Amino acid sequence: MSDLPVFTLEDLERTPRVELTSFDNDAAVSLGEVAVDVIRERGLNLAVRIMVSGDVVFVAKLGTTGPGNDPWLRGKALVAEKFGEPSLLVRRRHQAAGTPFEDRDDVDHDAMRAHGGSIPIFVSGVVAGSITMSGEPDVVDHDTAAETLRRYLED
Repeated sequence: MSDLPVFTLEDLERTPRVELTSFDNDAAVSLGEVAVDVIRERGLNLAVRIMVSGDVVFVAKLGTTGPGNDPWLRGKALVAEKFGEPSLLVRRRHQAAGTPFEDRDDVDHDAMRAHGGSIPIFVSGVVAGSITMSGEPDVVDHDTAAETLRRYLED
């Protein structure tokens, strides 16, 4: 990917949240398999992690990703699940307000990372899990996670 995708605050706010009728381990693995296909098609160096109810159900590390991606996968997912919004949207909201996420004193910045790449998954209006990617610029991480969800929802 030579040109990085651009996501404005408005773009991200218009994106509908992912609401499923159920999201269990089998669904998470199926979503993970779609993610691996998208990552391979795009020739990216990405790690993907799927959470269900606080449990890591699926992890794959493609290309040059490795243990260094783990804090990012965990930290982005914590942001998406806590705020109930994609981690990139959380970052963009803070930037637009002129109050960078990193300046908040009510979150553990060693644990939470407001960078693009994690999207929460809802069931009955409640966060049931997330898909998170790490390894490329965060807008690429977000774009790949969003494309994975789009394809998964089409099936």
